[in-house]
Amino acid sequence: MLCFGYYEDEERTKQTIIDGWFHTGDLGRIDKNGYLYITGRCKSVIVTKNGKNIYPEEVEAHLNENPLISESLVSGIQKGNDDETYINAQIYPNIEAITEKLKGSVPTKEEIWKMISDAVASVNKSLPNYKHIKSFIIRDKEFEKTTTQKVKRYGDNMKPNKDKK
Repeated sequence: MLCFGYYEDEERTKQTIIDGWFHTGDLGRIDKNGYLYITGRCKSVIVTKNGKNIYPEEVEAHLNENPLISESLVSGIQKGNDDETYINAQIYPNIEAITEKLKGSVPTKEEIWKMISDAVASVNKSLPNYKHIKSFIIRDKEFEKTTTQKVKRYGDNMKPNKDKK
């Protein structure tokens, strides 16, 4: 398929169509069988003080593998006067799975906190130190989503609404 570019926007066309290829801003990897996996977006990368790149989607994928977590949103935050960037996660728990794990009893805030804290600790064990989740917030409502049901990375989702660790 031939790409003509952005309508009446020559500068944006030059930035995205290079040597006939449309550069989407997506990051990916190709597995040993030749399948392409989209792993993140160039725009969402978190860069630490030491120049390490952290792709939020990767950390979110690890969190979302846990059945006690419905969905998550990872971002970089600054703490006080420290110029280091720390990984923060907003987590919407899977209350049904937590209730099931508690054998049907309605979970307290403390029980939810403990189970999510254990899930975060487990994820941190599987990641290198610079990717560790240093703080998290448990949300009491779902994230705002796009029409394709993907969590929106910006807007109201970046405003936490619950408990902090």
